[in-house]
Amino acid sequence: MTRRVQISVMRRRILRAALLPAACAWMPSAFAAAAQIASARVWPADDYTRVILESPTPLAHRMLVLKNPQRLVLDLEDADMSSAIAAALSRTQERDPWLAGIRVGRQTGNALRLVMDLKGDVNPQIFALTPVAEYGYRLVIDIYPVTPPDPLMALLESEARKHRDTPAAAAKSLPQPGKRNAPPKPAPRTVTVALDPGHGGEDPGAIGARGTREKDVVLAIGRHLKKLLDAEPNMRAMLTRDDDYFVPLAQRVQKARRVNADLFISIHADAFREARARGSSVFALSDSGATSAAAKWLAQKENAADLIGGVNLDVKDPLVARTLLDLSQTAQINDSLKAGRYMLHELQEINALHKGAVEQAGFAVLKAPDIPSILVETAFLSNPDEEKKLRDPRQQRKFAESMADGVRRYFAQNPALARA
Repeated sequence: MTRRVQISVMRRRILRAALLPAACAWMPSAFAAAAQIASARVWPADDYTRVILESPTPLAHRMLVLKNPQRLVLDLEDADMSSAIAAALSRTQERDPWLAGIRVGRQTGNALRLVMDLKGDVNPQIFALTPVAEYGYRLVIDIYPVTPPDPLMALLESEARKHRDTPAAAAKSLPQPGKRNAPPKPAPRTVTVALDPGHGGEDPGAIGARGTREKDVVLAIGRHLKKLLDAEPNMRAMLTRDDDYFVPLAQRVQKARRVNADLFISIHADAFREARARGSSVFALSDSGATSAAAKWLAQKENAADLIGGVNLDVKDPLVARTLLDLSQTAQINDSLKAGRYMLHELQEINALHKGAVEQAGFAVLKAPDIPSILVETAFLSNPDEEKKLRDPRQQRKFAESMADGVRRYFAQNPALARA
């Protein structure tokens, strides 16, 4: 072999070695293991639909919004999904207001494609969550409508339906023949109570030894309480969530302010390291530190709900930022303590009290500066006897009835001020 041929062969070998890493970066690798999607979940709600893809490693992704017909296309690089998970994703619920269905297919190479068929114009958000609690890496797709539902309009429509469906109210509204109708007397202002069942969706809250989930118990109590308050004259209630889905803490406060709530009640079921802890508790906001180490620990635990439930931290909402400002809230805290004392007085009729006084700590969900706000820990799911009580639908109604009595007593002694 001549020297010129030897140099040429050597150059080709050097060139091949230099290009090999670049070629591997562009070509799908047959040796690299694909990221396995361990589970997938869909959480439908009137506010938005959330799709969760969970895996042991982060998912590289790209999302496109297509029209005519409306759909989202999500491509996952070097990802794999079992046929069982793909089949479960395709069975989306008919009652989902925003998502019509999900189709899963394989693209060229190792790319996995999800096509989400939509029911209208949406404003999607996609973000990734790092491992927390029992969850691995999660890719979150939130499908928001372009025009979000207005909680105030929904509340007013519900109020109008309630009056239309009451025969006595309809009869009174009809003019009486042959009788001069006096001008109607001004009715007392309707009081609005925002009810906030804690946790939901990805965030189960506390879990008892028998598998009772906090998010289910507090939703059941909240629904009972709403019915009781709606039946009261000149009173109405709004749920921050009326099904199993997650609402970020700031949005819970925002919803209460949007409906001009006169009182905010966040409903929870406590858990502690020791099974002997028991009893009901009521908390208000503190602007000067927690009243006990237990109250501080509980506030930190409840404030971590956003980490577990999943919040897109890239979205900067100035209204949310203003809502959670640590403003001077002396008047709000004083009114919250009053409401909390009435609530404790009624709760002790059906359950032992963990503490005989309203405690205070820095709960994020209690930071509406213009709404008296309390957090009720109905009982301890970590206590076997109280878990049994919280599982019982009859006992759930009793908790709701005692809380309704507390609301009535509070407004009887502290009438809601007239609004502009």
